[in-house]
Amino acid sequence: MKFVIAPDSFKGGLTAKQAAETMARGIKRIYPNAEYELVPMADGGEGTVQSLVDATGGQLITARVHNPFNELTKADYGMLGDGKTAVIEMAAASGIQFINSQTANPLITTTYGTGELILDAIDRGASKIIIGIGGSATVDGGAGMAQALGVKLLKADGTAIGFGGGSLSDLDHLDISQIDPRVLKTTIAIASDVTNPLTGANGAAAVFGPQKGATPKMVKVLDNGLHHYAQVIARDTGKNVEDLPGAGAAGGLGAGLLAFTNAQMQHGVDLVIAATKLRKKASGADFVFTGEGGIDFQTKFGKTPYGVAQACKSVAPNAPVIVLAGNIGKGVESLYTADAIDAIFSTPAGAKSLDQALADAENDIAQTAENVARLIKASRS
Repeated sequence: MKFVIAPDSFKGGLTAKQAAETMARGIKRIYPNAEYELVPMADGGEGTVQSLVDATGGQLITARVHNPFNELTKADYGMLGDGKTAVIEMAAASGIQFINSQTANPLITTTYGTGELILDAIDRGASKIIIGIGGSATVDGGAGMAQALGVKLLKADGTAIGFGGGSLSDLDHLDISQIDPRVLKTTIAIASDVTNPLTGANGAAAVFGPQKGATPKMVKVLDNGLHHYAQVIARDTGKNVEDLPGAGAAGGLGAGLLAFTNAQMQHGVDLVIAATKLRKKASGADFVFTGEGGIDFQTKFGKTPYGVAQACKSVAPNAPVIVLAGNIGKGVESLYTADAIDAIFSTPAGAKSLDQALADAENDIAQTAENVARLIKASRS
């Protein structure tokens, strides 16, 4: 018997690695001598760094960089087990956790620290970088990131524009001659399922700006600035990023990465599946267990359990895929397809508060995994 166990984190409860170990512990009560392949997973959002480090035997690295207010802070990123692939969550340096209701101001917040993380990873030998770009505190179009990489964003008088989305309207021209040449030799994969363009009604400022403290007046200023920024990029680099799907992700960081690096947009869970070699590890599986804190009809649009199911079914088509989830929402019947999920089980043992459910998560997940294993054993005998 071979069990592949590839969950995402149960947010607020267990990391993906802890969730995998907990599921395995429950199943081992019934199948102590089975083969187990534990593959911590993520979908490009929060927890991706830890999951990939755990899954590949990599290491966490701490760098001293600048936060969204251009103040020094410490931020972690991962170097995977191959020693050549770095994984960065932009939120570590430029995330919304640095702001509050009093300080939030996307006119001045910058992605400069994210650029510093990219350079630090390259300094340490990374030739490929995976960047998760959710949870930003910024709407600067990735301008700060570009500045950290050596791109000069200049006013008409040749001086540098300031940080933040509020300064983009001051941009007159770009000088990309001093960008760190190693950046252009580095493969960058953007882990994002956001398809918003840079500007307009569905753009970075209009959709995401209010979450970061933008008033209606600020949204207008930011959107006009991003439009101007995109026009200058198109004129000076020949790259038209304004309407590209995903350009508006993380306050426009997607546009900045597409404009100034060799980055490509990819689904986050697909990147993690490739980096963890999940398909290879799932070959010959008899059963696949996956899961995360909550599951509903949206899970099929790029979330971990659905991606895991499809990847594993591609190499082990007869292996049932079983999902354990802390909460089962609406529309899960749409997940039951021939090439994906076979069964979904809720893990909490009885009605309880969220705080109690999080506190009990480890015991409840292990017990649910054991119960499913008992059903498997009964059905096979």
